[in-house]
Amino acid sequence: MGKYLNVGNAGFTAIRKGEYVDKTGMIAYINSTLGTMDKLTCVSRPRRFGKSFAAKMLCAYYDKSCDSRELFEGLEISYDAFFEKYLNQYDVIYLDITLFISSVPDVREVVSSLQSKVIVELREAFPEAKQESTLIETLTSVTEATGSRFIVIIDEWDALFREAMKCTEVQKEYIQLLRSLFKSSLTDKTIEAAYMTGILPIKKYGTQSAMTDFREYTMLQPGPLEEYVGFTETEVKALCEKNDMDFEEAKYWYDGYSFSRIKSVYSPNSVVMAMKMKEFSTYWTQTETYESLKIYIEMDEDGLKETIVQMLGGAHVSIDFRTFQNDMTNIKSKDDVLTLLVHLGYLAYNSREKCAFIPNEEVHQEFVRAVSSGKHREGEEI
Repeated sequence: MGKYLNVGNAGFTAIRKGEYVDKTGMIAYINSTLGTMDKLTCVSRPRRFGKSFAAKMLCAYYDKSCDSRELFEGLEISYDAFFEKYLNQYDVIYLDITLFISSVPDVREVVSSLQSKVIVELREAFPEAKQESTLIETLTSVTEATGSRFIVIIDEWDALFREAMKCTEVQKEYIQLLRSLFKSSLTDKTIEAAYMTGILPIKKYGTQSAMTDFREYTMLQPGPLEEYVGFTETEVKALCEKNDMDFEEAKYWYDGYSFSRIKSVYSPNSVVMAMKMKEFSTYWTQTETYESLKIYIEMDEDGLKETIVQMLGGAHVSIDFRTFQNDMTNIKSKDDVLTLLVHLGYLAYNSREKCAFIPNEEVHQEFVRAVSSGKHREGEEI
């Protein structure tokens, strides 16, 4: 087992030892995409909505360096007709972009460091493959020498855009790396599937996605993966019964995200924390300071502050998310801000009404703090 190649199942093993809610049904969907035109999947979710859990689950399932049969025993995927066919059958490349960012002294070195470290590990694992200078060429040489095809899992794929907001050169270098991996003549030869997680969808240049071959599943359009965005009502009821907690209060605090088929979706980290602490409170919003929310409110694009006040009163506000460029810096309108807040989980979105709204009490309290703090700083009454 390596740091980036075939990292094993230790991550998912630790997850299974906690208060685990079975989301392994998602594996069946990824299995259905292997080697097809739909094999490139990008899932964007807010912080603490289980993105890394899913990535570690996929590593444990596909990684050929370990035996995960017992780990998945009794879970939903174990009853699937194709469970055995794909279980621990692939070489898996796992890239945690936040780890690469934290391991270099200058964020501009992230892309080159990532490529060189993964290439070194591939050369050590597959000495029979011809040595190449780029990551995609190295992967291809391994495929040619061994017949092995790769599953690539990238966690927090958009972290570099958040950490290097103003460094356009490193952003372009990173996009070029991803394009070489997933949008080149070598992709189909080498990559069996890719799964990327992030907070934001793939960045747009103009109106076009930087990597058009990815199938994207977002907080606005989760598609067939909507039941894996967060916890469903059935799952939360079971947790409340198991932990002797009041379900209606859990619903008041953490429900509110809604999609076309799943009408009640709960913030998963908050529910789990409430079960552990035996108290309903604001757990998810504590994972990042309300200062970030306050920044966007105080931009006051097109009367945004007044819109937020209306939402605090329960209003649903129409938004047009088509102009949003999928980054945190290129904000040009109130619709852009509201769309960003949907992706960050501060707002929920009703696709039928095309409206955004504050989903639950937990987030409502965060908006009150941000708005009240802004007024106080400006010398107004709270």
